[in-house]
Amino acid sequence: MKIFRLRTELWLPLSRTEIFQFFADPSNLERLTPGWLRFEIISEAPPIMRAGARLDYRLRIHGVPMKWRSEISVWNPPHRFVDRQTKGPYQFWEHEHTFFEQQGGTLVNDNVQYSVFGGALVNRFFVAPDLDRIFKYRHTVLKTIFNPRDEKRLGNGL
Repeated sequence: MKIFRLRTELWLPLSRTEIFQFFADPSNLERLTPGWLRFEIISEAPPIMRAGARLDYRLRIHGVPMKWRSEISVWNPPHRFVDRQTKGPYQFWEHEHTFFEQQGGTLVNDNVQYSVFGGALVNRFFVAPDLDRIFKYRHTVLKTIFNPRDEKRLGNGL
């Protein structure tokens, strides 16, 4: 099984604790996911985030409906957490989120390791470009939400 990697980072102008709290709320996943994926949490109630918490959702990948289950395998607030796919479209998926205090804000790092059915060709022409679009969208949304010059977007003046 070939393992592929995606690494991204984004600096946000709020404290690590505030940024981590945003990521700790599963309902924010829908805000961070592009509409073309038609992402929807289907778990009965959002779980309390901790190691062992599971989250079920459905989405569409290239129009094909899929179910996905993630489990939190590491939970270390406000520094890091890891989610792993236990059911879904990937042979393997592990997403590590880390949060570092930097220059009066927080550096958010995403380190994704994954394996796909179909190997390198499927990854190169389908999966990697999709993941690139998804994480660019995510960064755009995060910059908009946490823009310190527009407190109306934050709703509570964070």
